[in-house]
Amino acid sequence: MNIQPPAKPEEITQRLITYFTPVANTVDLMPQECITLTEQNQQSIFILIEGELSVLRASDGLLVSTLYTPNIVGLSEMLLPVYGYLLRAETENKMLSLNKCEALKIIQKNHLWHDVAMVLAYNSASLFYRNTMVIQPRTYFVVRNHLQEMMTLSDDIRMRITILDYIQERTHLSRSSILNVLAVLKNTNHIMFKRGGYLTHIVSLPDNL
Repeated sequence: MNIQPPAKPEEITQRLITYFTPVANTVDLMPQECITLTEQNQQSIFILIEGELSVLRASDGLLVSTLYTPNIVGLSEMLLPVYGYLLRAETENKMLSLNKCEALKIIQKNHLWHDVAMVLAYNSASLFYRNTMVIQPRTYFVVRNHLQEMMTLSDDIRMRITILDYIQERTHLSRSSILNVLAVLKNTNHIMFKRGGYLTHIVSLPDNL
């Protein structure tokens, strides 16, 4: 079964960003640099204007999600703080931040709670999608799900990360178990990848392997 990600509410996200931007501060974050959702002991939200940002589980570095523009991080933590995650810049980026008190004032003043609820609903659906991708009875199903997801990425993004790294960062499956599945799929002409392990094409993926 091809698992489909939830539809991102881009128009609503952009509207919230339009309200937040005038009072937000610029954040300087170099590629591969990490930050927390807390700035100067205050819970903050972060606005991704350009670039890519990944959410990592702080305890073990598991990549929970990669975010693309436009995006807002920290709305749920603004209401119920969670301290177990890091944000990592994947590329050069343009980011803004504002503390939760300022954000709450803007939301309340401009009656934006419905917009916030829509973004939070999308975030919850995204977590359910990720769990469905990862929690599977067999290694092959997990690898298959991530191969299908990789093919939804642009060529530029897909050529920046190998299949092995993409799956390992998001699942912690062993290197050998992933490579075994990829070898079978390649030898049976189900997938194609270029030297170095960069996915170029999926011909078809069998229901079982």
